[in-house]
Amino acid sequence: MANLAGASLASTSRALNGNGASPEMIEKVQAAAKRLGYYPDAAGRSLRMGRTFQVGFAVADIGNPVYVDMMKAIHEVVGPQGYHVVVATTGNDVTSTADVIRALSSGVVDGLVISPLRSNEALAQQMEHAPIPVVVIGRVAEGTTLDSVWADSAAGIGMAVDQLVGAGRRRLLFLNGPLGTTPASRRLQGFDAAVARHGLPLLGMLVADDFTVEAGTRAVDSLLDDGAAERPDAIVAANDLLAIGCIQALRRRHLSVPRDVAVTGMDDTEIAAVFSPSLTSVALGSRERGKAAAELLLRRIGGEQGPAQRVHVAPRLVVRESSGGPA
Repeated sequence: MANLAGASLASTSRALNGNGASPEMIEKVQAAAKRLGYYPDAAGRSLRMGRTFQVGFAVADIGNPVYVDMMKAIHEVVGPQGYHVVVATTGNDVTSTADVIRALSSGVVDGLVISPLRSNEALAQQMEHAPIPVVVIGRVAEGTTLDSVWADSAAGIGMAVDQLVGAGRRRLLFLNGPLGTTPASRRLQGFDAAVARHGLPLLGMLVADDFTVEAGTRAVDSLLDDGAAERPDAIVAANDLLAIGCIQALRRRHLSVPRDVAVTGMDDTEIAAVFSPSLTSVALGSRERGKAAAELLLRRIGGEQGPAQRVHVAPRLVVRESSGGPA
């Protein structure tokens, strides 16, 4: 196999073990192994090296396209190093998240990337003192030893508000997800601050029971069913799925988007560009966050020491048809 790959025996061994070989060498050796029909003994390799060669990715909802993008980016980083990605669903409560961390830490994976919707001091302590390296996608408390990758969603919501106000909208409503979750709290802060900065009245907030299309439709239906409520001329949704549900509810009442009501989302998922009308959305760099988290995790698994790392991914507004942007 070494001859076929054009590599030394030592380099071939490192490439097969995913231990210290370059991506180019790993690719050459894997191609040679495939031609020869060779498959390494994964169990023996794990026992020999004291690793599972698996990394965990724990998220609230594996169906959310944001997490799918993150998962792909994580795989692109860890796969060439010989690792597989184990995906686990935490739901949106702290207890189930703690259970997932405990289960994956018991010899299932060598390290964990997690994006919890809710957290508290006990969960933070559990992640910080886990027997395996843990990297958080999201904000963590100052002073913690956890590595983290985060995007400023509050600032991103402010960008959406600025664009709507610039387009002449004055009656803005915020469509949020479940209260008490980290995304809901941060994005509400951003909305309130931006509306106050422009001197606009607060119309209140719609709260959906989940960050899904169906939950967004239900929440906006409830608003439109209330004849006494003042109809907004723009709705800022906490994510793209809520925004799409919002548009569906508006359509059923024969309200045009954006003529009657402008709508913005957050996350800039693939569906934002292909939905009709195309959805204005705040990009939070899902793939960039996944890639950065995986790189941090591999370095910690490899034994890198040092202070906790904080990686920031800047938000970016993508203006499309739903808020009066170009077709």
